[in-house]
Amino acid sequence: MRFTPHVTVATIVEDQGRFLLVEEMADGRAVFNQPAGHLEADESLIAAALRETLEETGWDVELTGVTGIYLYTAPSNGVTYQRVCFSARPLRQRPQHPLDEGIIGPRWLSRDELAAQPERWRSELVLRCIDDYLAGPAHPLALIRD
Repeated sequence: MRFTPHVTVATIVEDQGRFLLVEEMADGRAVFNQPAGHLEADESLIAAALRETLEETGWDVELTGVTGIYLYTAPSNGVTYQRVCFSARPLRQRPQHPLDEGIIGPRWLSRDELAAQPERWRSELVLRCIDDYLAGPAHPLALIRD
């Protein structure tokens, strides 16, 4: 069997100590995740992060840096994901923008509110990426080469 890791992007959007999260259905339960998703064919990592954030939250954002690059193997299915996590600031919400299937809606939570609900995390990367963002420093977007 050929090893094929999945390339994904995620976005840490912070506004005054609260983080834009996605409440979504996964394996029959409502969980929290960053706006995140898979890189599509002929798409840059930056374009993927902007697209996924809009599709999952209805928010336009401006990317401000790279928080980190993570390798994660999901215990539920054994799939390995390479996640490129960006930081961003919110620009504007599009309330009428349709959200992806399975998305309950965007939620703004503080780090402590999220940390108090580990059973609701999509994976441990949800809090880890926020903690890495808070620890800083962010890497410049120029780190990403198309």
